[in-house]
Formats: sequence, structure tokens, C-alpha cells
Amino acid sequence: MTNTLMEQEARETPLRIAEQLNRNAEVVQQLGANLRAKPPVGVMIVGRGSSDHAGVYGKYLMEIEVGVPVYAAAPSIASIYGQNLKLDNYLVIVISQSGRSPDILAQAEMAKRSGARVVALVNDEDAPIKEIADVFIPLCAGPEKSVAATKSYLCTLSALAHIAAEWADSDDLRGGLSQLPAALSATLCEPAQLTVEQFRDQRNLVVLGRGLGFAVSKEVALKLKEVCSIHAESFSSAEFLHGPVTLVEQKLTILALSVNDESEDAHRSQIDEVTSRGANVLTLNQTNVAIHKRLAPLTLLQRFYVDIAGVAVGLGFSPDEPKGLKKVTKTV
Repeated sequence: MTNTLMEQEARETPLRIAEQLNRNAEVVQQLGANLRAKPPVGVMIVGRGSSDHAGVYGKYLMEIEVGVPVYAAAPSIASIYGQNLKLDNYLVIVISQSGRSPDILAQAEMAKRSGARVVALVNDEDAPIKEIADVFIPLCAGPEKSVAATKSYLCTLSALAHIAAEWADSDDLRGGLSQLPAALSATLCEPAQLTVEQFRDQRNLVVLGRGLGFAVSKEVALKLKEVCSIHAESFSSAEFLHGPVTLVEQKLTILALSVNDESEDAHRSQIDEVTSRGANVLTLNQTNVAIHKRLAPLTLLQRFYVDIAGVAVGLGFSPDEPKGLKKVTKTV
């Protein structure tokens, strides 16, 4: 175990998610009932950085569970180009740690003017986005001092899963969420999967996942950049075979994310293909803890955050204060 804030905060996640699910139960239940009564024609998710990456999980989850198309916003459409979108009868989900970035606020204001229902998932409960949103859902992650987000990201995923469970009126997913804090706690007791030696000579690598595994691959790649100074890019393992696979001829290292759901067989086949072409494949598996398959990526990320904090320290980096980064980034 390291003494880093990054690891300490990551280890708080089970407690924070338990608090979040309890505190937000009534407001999310009401939101789900409203969405069933008047289903939106689509969902737009607004975010930057880790918040944007959380939206990829939200896209997969809601399209699988609810069957409504979901896409990521381009915040500069409102803040730079001054354009309004036709968002009548859309659900717009704004995700932010601080709820203060000017471009995120501009996109939320535009969405509200354009007829969308705006839901904000924000950690700072005094954030100005609270005055714009129709529904404000606190992430309940508590103060996060490490620049590298951990518990706030996982709390965002659990909040998105909470919305999906109530929108779909799924007792199965609700049951999975009730067991999530215990599953994450058990995951923290499992052995490390990643070691310093695996990354000591790495300068470039690719992170591959499929389906919900791909949904969290962007966050994994971002953390490798932020805290280990390793250039990492994420791809769907299927998409990687459409051109980028030529990179493996250079003995490229691949970090494969394995999630035990409907995507597992296809993903394994694609990893076998890149292995046969000479790639150096590292694997981050869903842990052995029993978990609902839609929530499995959270256990994978819980283990990853703790492991990569140790890797960063072993490589001589401070994961709490990556060079050139600030906790709150305000873009226009």
C-alpha cells in the first residue's frame, strides 16, 4: 500500500457509493418514473476528462438497458460556436467534479433553453450548475485532493447505473447496486494485478476492451498518461483490428481489459489475434468477486486505481500531483 492520496481516496469508494445510493434513492426513483412516463428520444452526455469517459459507460449502459440512443456532447458548440441544438424531448446529463467549467455551464444553459431535461451529476454541491439543472444528483464522493480522479469517477459510474436501473425499472440491476459497495470492498482485498516491472520500460501502449470493457478503457489510458507519463491510447478491441493492428509488428504492448459479460468471447478472440501477431499483452481482469455484469467494470477500475498508484510511485512519479495538471480545469 502506498501513502498517496490517490490510493487513499480510491479506497474510500465503497463507503462513498453506499452513502450516495442511500442519499439519492428518492430523487433517482422519481427521475426514473418521470423518464418512463415521458421517455426522451435521446440522451446527450456533457463532460470533460474523466467525466467524459464516464459518459462512455453511461452510453453503453443506457443503450443496453433502456434502448435509447446516447451520444457525447461537444461543449464548444455552445461556448465557442454559439450554436443552439434541437434538444426538445432530450435528456441531457451533465457530469462534472466541480460543476464550474465555463464550457460545461454554457452547454447546460443551451440545452435548457433548447427544451431538454437537464440532469447534473456533480461532486461540489455548491456548484453553479445546480441553478441550471432540473435535477441535481450529488456524487457524494467527498473532497478529492489528488489531481488524479478515482472515487469521483467510480461514484459517477454508480450514479449512472442508479439512473439506468430506475429508468429501466430493473429489480435485477437494483439488486446489483445494493451489493456494489461490498463487492468493491472485497475487490480491495484481492491481489494486485499490475506491477512496476510490467511498465518500467514502457513509453507507448494501447488499452483494449470490448463493450463495457471498452467503456472504461479511456479512463485507464488517461490514468497511465497522468500518473505514469506513459503515452496510452484506448480502442475497442474490434476497432483495433481495422487498421491500428499494424502497430503490433513493432512489438507494441497492449493492456487488455477483461469483463465477463456478453462481449467476453469476442474480446478474447480479438486479443488472441493480436497476440498471434506478436503483441506483448498485459491483462487487467474483472476480479473474482461476484458482481452484476453491468457493474463489473467498477470492480476492474477499483483494482486498477490501487495498482496503478503503486506502479506510479515505483516509477518515481507522484500520482497526486502530475506535472502541468490542476484539479479543476476551466475551459471555454
